[in-house]
Amino acid sequence: MSSAAASVLRIGMFGGSFDPPHRAHVALAAAAVRQLQLDALYIVPTGVAWHKARALSAAADRLAMTRLAFAGMQRVVVDERELQRDGPSFTIDTLEALQAENPGAQLYLIIGKDQLAALQTWHRWQDIVRVAIICIANRGDSARAEAGFDCQIELLNPLVPLQLPLMPVSATDIRRQIASGSLTSQSLARLVPEAVARYIESHRLYLLA
Repeated sequence: MSSAAASVLRIGMFGGSFDPPHRAHVALAAAAVRQLQLDALYIVPTGVAWHKARALSAAADRLAMTRLAFAGMQRVVVDERELQRDGPSFTIDTLEALQAENPGAQLYLIIGKDQLAALQTWHRWQDIVRVAIICIANRGDSARAEAGFDCQIELLNPLVPLQLPLMPVSATDIRRQIASGSLTSQSLARLVPEAVARYIESHRLYLLA
């Protein structure tokens, strides 16, 4: 590898509502930093989620939980710019801002295979694929076979799989179980980082979800 190639910064972006952030999110961040050899991974909580029918929890709560979830992880930065942005949160705006802040860096966008299936509905999705290498969380199964993979995406920029253990956990299920009263403190702490579990309980989040 040439010295010029070795000096190129590798910057990742991992966005989401993080409502709440759970252990699979943390595992994906760790896998991305390690497998992509990232210099920095920006964790970006969504501000106004144009693509979600339901209202998100308060931005202050989601930001606080996200900071707790990823606290202490090397090369991981929780970035609140989308929470401060007026109007809908668009991934391309954040990627372009990161590119402007890090001229010449190679950008990587970390998404799940469910997001890959919907990628072509995203605002300026062709620009997203040109600006960043798309990295897909592959939880031990065939991400391409089941995610509505479209070769048009990979023609613009090859997709990169990230290998993860199978972790059947989702924020939707966590909210539903909390609302139904079916989660104990111990079982909640197995789904989300312990500090996040304590925050959820102390702030009585999702009880009316």
